[in-house]
Amino acid sequence: MLDTYTKNVYQKLSRKKTYVEETTGVEKDKFKRVLNVVDLTALGTGSTLGCGVYVLAGTVAKSVAGPAVVLSFILAATVSSLSGVCYAEFASRVPKAGSAYIYSYVAVGEFIAFVIGWNLLVEHTIGTAAVAKAMSNYLDSLLGDPQKRFMKKHFPIHMDFLGEYPDIASFLFIMCIALVVAWGVRKSSTLNNIFTTLNLVTVCTIIGSGLYFANISNWFIDKSDIPPGVNGGNGGFLPFGWTGMVAGAARCFYGFIGFDSIASTGEETKNPKKTIPLAIVLTLLNVTVAYASVASVLTLMWPYYDQDPNAPLPVIYENLGMPVLKHLVTGGAVFALFTTLIGCLFPIPRILYAMSSDGLLFSFLATINEKTKTPFIAAIICGVCAGLLSTIFNLEQLVDMASIGTLQSYMIVCVCVLILRYKNNNLYSRDSVGPKFYTISMWLNVSNANDTNRDTQYVSRVLISIFTVTACIFCICVVNWDSHKATGRLILSFIICLSVIILLVVMLMMNRLPQAIESLSFKVPFVPFVPCLSIVLNLYLMMELNFKTWIRFSVWLVIGLLIYAFYGLKHSIEGIKDQSNEIKEGKNEQKISN
Repeated sequence: MLDTYTKNVYQKLSRKKTYVEETTGVEKDKFKRVLNVVDLTALGTGSTLGCGVYVLAGTVAKSVAGPAVVLSFILAATVSSLSGVCYAEFASRVPKAGSAYIYSYVAVGEFIAFVIGWNLLVEHTIGTAAVAKAMSNYLDSLLGDPQKRFMKKHFPIHMDFLGEYPDIASFLFIMCIALVVAWGVRKSSTLNNIFTTLNLVTVCTIIGSGLYFANISNWFIDKSDIPPGVNGGNGGFLPFGWTGMVAGAARCFYGFIGFDSIASTGEETKNPKKTIPLAIVLTLLNVTVAYASVASVLTLMWPYYDQDPNAPLPVIYENLGMPVLKHLVTGGAVFALFTTLIGCLFPIPRILYAMSSDGLLFSFLATINEKTKTPFIAAIICGVCAGLLSTIFNLEQLVDMASIGTLQSYMIVCVCVLILRYKNNNLYSRDSVGPKFYTISMWLNVSNANDTNRDTQYVSRVLISIFTVTACIFCICVVNWDSHKATGRLILSFIICLSVIILLVVMLMMNRLPQAIESLSFKVPFVPFVPCLSIVLNLYLMMELNFKTWIRFSVWLVIGLLIYAFYGLKHSIEGIKDQSNEIKEGKNEQKISN
């Protein structure tokens, strides 16, 4: 009886969503298909190219990586690109609203899909709050901190886990953007395109002026030339060593959060199977070039140890005696952060719509306004929630929380790519958990089978599970290696070496297996190596986050699981379909027996 109960629970948690290519009638016209590749590239670029240029580059250069912040951005871009191509393949498979939530629902099952969707809500909601907080701090710093002084004097907050004062400005910024997003997709997209254009003009101005004022000696400052009392490391291009460059990449990764907002627009995009993958690739290319270029000129114009962490560019132009450029860059930064706000907030109501439409969240969130053709109620609720978070929490807490949700989502998307690539697409084969015994020839595909079947699918899923668990162990050991000495370090070194061997062997074994033959507009190249590498890198960056971030993330996850257990399981549309089918089958069996 216990086995039957366990089997029923597993079936409920692993039930998959059936994706229908085209719908008819009212459902087809719920969203307007008005977005093209230019709109989506602008959306992705605008939502990504913000804090990284105007705040993050100077902060990381000052105390983490030095001039090697350029390499930090390139490394972070590489990690993001690996996840980006996985997103692009999924977008070509399932061009619906909901981003990775829908992808994992179709590929893996309902429970994993809910976890992914819940994490995406964390990523974009807290990401929106973080950008608004950065924008408020940026403007307040340039104006002489009027809000900070007034609020700390009259409304201080005396709690360590919250900010120093209520940030009313960030709340107002978010609510303005929420109204724009709720107003209509065409209007918000047009406004986003204008702001993104101004942002790119500003970035080009920074790069052009930076090349004019560049001094190559700022990349090779001798340690003796660093002022006393200043944390400048050992000087040179890598003043904090390679470890500083890698640590900088972990922080620079936040600057690439946002490109996945493109994947949530599947039902509002013209020809999404081609448009979305192309927009993702173009966005990552644009942003990587912009970040690397700005980081280069930033550290060439002014010594890395003397960068301002809150508003580096305006301070540099002030020090260089260029007030016109200072005000121009300040204005560009405001427009850039506004576009980032639009890009961060834009996907949230659409993810809520997708999850609510499937019955996993409350049904009123799936309401589409007849005039605006957008999930108006969900957009306003998201704005209020993000605004409250930005009001009471500080920027560092928000950034860490946004990162952990994003990294986990990216990792599971990569796992889903592997699952789909080795899926048995033979419709005539019966479902099976695989034979009780496998020979070595089956595991190594000695017979050189060219088509997937139930046996190769089973082997692939076992190998994917082994790889993911081993990657977790490997990343935990690597992150904690420096904190141990002598015997502890020796044990960790042995586990790391063993893990590397297992990871390589498992990848080679997966490479031997046949992959599903599918006609897709975009495919991830070099499978399984690209998704596997992305899994390892995402897990490594997750392990770099501090313990408090994991606690906050765990609390949020528990809240989500409670909602799923007490509401989602009962109201799931796929579950209701299964019950209806069981009732029909029961009636048919009764008729046959009679």
